[in-house]
Amino acid sequence: MSAEVLTEEFEVLESIYPTELSIVSDREIQIDVEPDEAIDNDHPFKLQLSVHYPDEYPDSLPHLTLVAIEGELEDTEHEALLDSLTEVGEENVGMAMTFTIVSHLREQMTSLVRKRADQLMAEETEKERLAIEAEEARTRGTPVTVESFKAWKIKFTREMTQKKTKDEEEKLRALSPKEREEWKRAATRPTGRQLFEKNKNLEHDDDSFVEEGAVSVDISQYDRSQLRAHEDDDDDGDGVHFSDSD
Repeated sequence: MSAEVLTEEFEVLESIYPTELSIVSDREIQIDVEPDEAIDNDHPFKLQLSVHYPDEYPDSLPHLTLVAIEGELEDTEHEALLDSLTEVGEENVGMAMTFTIVSHLREQMTSLVRKRADQLMAEETEKERLAIEAEEARTRGTPVTVESFKAWKIKFTREMTQKKTKDEEEKLRALSPKEREEWKRAATRPTGRQLFEKNKNLEHDDDSFVEEGAVSVDISQYDRSQLRAHEDDDDDGDGVHFSDSD
């Protein structure tokens, strides 16, 4: 490699990258590289490309190193970028290739940033979808089936019974012995509903209201004259009669 050739290339690079280029030695430079487009300003991305030139350059590829100075670079991304830069260098063997390598790196970084942005958007969209589904499921509730209702009813009844028992125990503990006895007697008395149900059952039990040997009377067997006679007899026996004579 001619020192003159490398010096000339350094001069060209300095004119193109006045603030990005750093000359480490006569065989090594460093260039800060950013994407062609600032797609995501909230997540800056900048790499430092180190180029070490062998004696055979440009007939031999330079040794390339990438380091993230802003943002992050995953191992898989790092490997993919270096492979891509090596491929471009191989296509330009025999020529000054540093500018071409840097230009390609800028393009690849732009593609990488776009890919990251698309992936981030897809993740946000998925999160929103899951949040919407969760909210719909919460407001919609669980569909009620016969089996689920029976299970709920059994659980609800058991819980209410336990709560009632607990409440009664707490009330009893707060009562005096005399009050407890009165409470127990009151608890054993039949309720109004129980008395109603009992009387209702008695109404349907005819034998409880009919004396043994009693004969039923059918009023339809009597004619009107017989009924009048009975009424007259009743009047004679109970009423007061007045005579025309003194």
